Amino acid sequence: MKITISVFSFFYAFISFAQTGGEHVYSFLNFSTSARQTALGGSVLTFTDNVNQPLWNPGTINADMHGKVSVNYVNYLADISYASTSYAHKVSERLGTFHSGITYLNYGEMIGADEDGNETGAFKAYEMAFSVGYAYAIPNSSFRVGVNAKVVNSVIEQFSSLGIATDIGVLYQNDEKPYRFALVARNLGVMLKSYDGTRESLPFQVQLGGSYQPAHVPVRLYTTIDNLQQFQLAYFNPSDQTTDFFGTVTKEEPSGFSNISRHFVFGAELFPEKRFNLRMGYNVQRAVELRLKEIRTFSGLSFGFGLKVKRYKLNYSYSKYHPVSDSHSFALLIDL
Repeated sequence: MKITISVFSFFYAFISFAQTGGEHVYSFLNFSTSARQTALGGSVLTFTDNVNQPLWNPGTINADMHGKVSVNYVNYLADISYASTSYAHKVSERLGTFHSGITYLNYGEMIGADEDGNETGAFKAYEMAFSVGYAYAIPNSSFRVGVNAKVVNSVIEQFSSLGIATDIGVLYQNDEKPYRFALVARNLGVMLKSYDGTRESLPFQVQLGGSYQPAHVPVRLYTTIDNLQQFQLAYFNPSDQTTDFFGTVTKEEPSGFSNISRHFVFGAELFPEKRFNLRMGYNVQRAVELRLKEIRTFSGLSFGFGLKVKRYKLNYSYSKYHPVSDSHSFALLIDL
């Protein structure tokens, strides 16, 4: 059966805002399901007290995550939903701590059609990945190096694909210093089985992030530089061009500053060490690419909070994408 992928492609491209134009397969690997991370802009790399963080930076895996589990759910546009679960276990003092995680993206039910536009019935599409990670603390230093190994599966109607990937992360953390730094290379891998015989590239991404907490101030600041593997992120948007009375078209080309700024994500967390936290983030690329001309949409902004009660912690985030779409993320963390 032949199906029309145009509707699927629209949704796929929309939620792939964090990528450079949805050019790769398995773009969901760079989506965040952590409500805490999403509230801070979506790209934090330096959490060491959150069992969800190793899905983004395996260098953060440590013994304090032992016995902690999380369940996360994200409500995206229309019927699209994204979920994940994470768990960490300390095997022994000698072997250290291992982390495992599962992510699942469900595109909901869609209508298939042949090349003549005749409907062929409903079909489903989903993607999922299973990962195992480990980190090694370099002796006599403040550095940790971690690796994730991932198996990825994608299904669109009767078509399916299979791939493998790895993440490599480095974390600098000194308990005597108010700052942390991390460098991560994500999704180095290949498709083992393609949908139709054409193998596509994975969404490889390099990120540099840091966090800083000023002395005697209950605020922790986060900054991440995304997509270091590709400098040029800005592009000409036809909707930005103007036409005068005489029909002269003036193109508004993006400036160099606009291109550089799209690499940055900012976040701030109020009362980070307390049982109740408030968070806010700003993703510049999302704000620029999803804005509407002459209309304030607040795209790129995200907010959230965390509430801890005994062995349980609830995190929530709200992200604004567009006047007709926003996203809600929920996470429950349990210390077993």
